[in-house]
Amino acid sequence: MSIATHTSSSVLQRPSRTGIKSQATRPSGAAEQLALTRTFTATIARYATVVLPQVRHELAHWRRRAERIPNAQLRHSAQLALAKRGNIEGAGLFATLAPAAHRRETVRALVAFQSAYNYLDALSELPSDQPAANGEQLHQALLSALDPGAADVDYYALNPERGDAGYLQSIVEACASAVDSLPSFQALSSTAHRAAARIVRFQALNLNEHQGGQHALRQWASEEIRSGDGLAWWETAAAAGSSLSVHALIAAAADRGLDLHDAREIDRSYDPFAGALHSLLDSLVDRREDRQRAQRSLLEHYRSPTDTAIRLSTLAERAGDSIGRLPNAHTHRVILAAMCSYYLSAPECDTSEAQAVTGALTRTLGPPLRVAIAMFRARRLFHAATRRSYT
Repeated sequence: MSIATHTSSSVLQRPSRTGIKSQATRPSGAAEQLALTRTFTATIARYATVVLPQVRHELAHWRRRAERIPNAQLRHSAQLALAKRGNIEGAGLFATLAPAAHRRETVRALVAFQSAYNYLDALSELPSDQPAANGEQLHQALLSALDPGAADVDYYALNPERGDAGYLQSIVEACASAVDSLPSFQALSSTAHRAAARIVRFQALNLNEHQGGQHALRQWASEEIRSGDGLAWWETAAAAGSSLSVHALIAAAADRGLDLHDAREIDRSYDPFAGALHSLLDSLVDRREDRQRAQRSLLEHYRSPTDTAIRLSTLAERAGDSIGRLPNAHTHRVILAAMCSYYLSAPECDTSEAQAVTGALTRTLGPPLRVAIAMFRARRLFHAATRRSYT
């Protein structure tokens, strides 16, 4: 059986332990858990008191800007994208890694990049005569957002709807300006650009059944599988569609003295395992919506809900191992747990499949995930009680 179709949890191989400033020794057992608990508390406190207010400020700015879009369809898509603030706030969590001197610019870049991603994703799902080409053209904006010297591009060239009064270009410029101010971005930019290029390709090929289905996506992803990763084609595709590597690289750029080797190690630490887990959990939440849109979920390629839970648990284990070799490894693990909890606490995760995944990931990631899920559920309940959606 080929690596692209085999789904046993034993297929995933452990990533190399060599690389970026690897920590010579790591505490184990109770000491490890205590250190992780302390980091969890400190990270959440820093996020809630310093980062989240900045994220909300940026979101408020883009909401006001979206209201001025003259085209009704584009305005609706922009507002819908910003309403999904959970993943935008999640992007902001990476700013807890940035030094205080450059945290504001880091937040601005993270919020702008994820807001653009959400908006472009919404647009690419709308009817189009050339869905793949239109999706690729729209998502060129993600590449420009990481290239301060990029030439002007007509992102709407193949899109049926136009006239956003400069909304998308303003997001692109905000992100590009913010990353350009980060001390190490020049050294990390080419790697960040390649990570964004993976997103562009995934978004162009991940079509619903009315647009042509996943045949081209399967062919491309099968060719992209790297020896030793042990991923199925849909897991490789899922990894490509994740923005986690870009977020991690933006946050890292706020530190001085990083080089191209560091950039590649950061990218490799998040791609493919954490990225695949990220996108597949997003698919888990979107199961019902995907059926309504005739979009085939990547999760449908697993043989059973039990197989899904085993595979996602294995991805989580490998993701933890990969990011464990980075500096500030505990903070990266907190971010991983928070990302998982955002999805697993969603009301849509009331199915037997989702419950099996939740149980498997909780056993793998331990107390930080249990605590984070409880925190997100409490927040969702608060927003429901106050009749304010949280998506």
